[in-house]
Amino acid sequence: MNSKDIIKAFESIRRHITENEEYLTKLDRQNGDGDLGISMKEGFTAVCNALAGTDESDLGKILIKAAGALNEAAPSSLGTILSLAFSGMSRALRGKRDMTLHDLAQAMEAGVQKIMDKAGSKPGEKTILDAICPAVQVFLDAGEGDFKEAAQKAARAAAEGSEATRQMRSVHGRAAYYGEQSVGILDGGSVAGRLIFEALTDL
Repeated sequence: MNSKDIIKAFESIRRHITENEEYLTKLDRQNGDGDLGISMKEGFTAVCNALAGTDESDLGKILIKAAGALNEAAPSSLGTILSLAFSGMSRALRGKRDMTLHDLAQAMEAGVQKIMDKAGSKPGEKTILDAICPAVQVFLDAGEGDFKEAAQKAARAAAEGSEATRQMRSVHGRAAYYGEQSVGILDGGSVAGRLIFEALTDL
């Protein structure tokens, strides 16, 4: 996998997010600001625009550029969190012009770790981490196996993790004000995480 594959991945993520913009917004209205769909669409559109036509081949530089574009266009809490993830991935891939499945998995793990370190969150707290952590673990377990197979398994793991947030109580952000009332509600951020991994199955 190389820089062109990463750009294709972001284009696929943008499509999946855009197709589900209204759904994400509907979920966010339950215990958030109600802007999740549009902020994610604008954020990933900005990423694709920033990377369009680039001749950059360093994977780390591409990801740090994506992180900056997303953070600027989607200055929401989830936009910031995903920017942290891409920034963490960029450090792991700095100087690489191609990567193996194992390299990608390690970069994803670094991205997740940066979210947890900077945001002070962890799985089980009704956030995007509940979707992306099990998905990343699938990639880690895949070793140097087949990307397509790993992506499909990761997407299923992300979907299961997202669905599990219905039984969790929100402890971060505006949703935390709802306390026990947040139990039973599907977390919008986790759905965005699911869509990101579903998008990878298109590659």
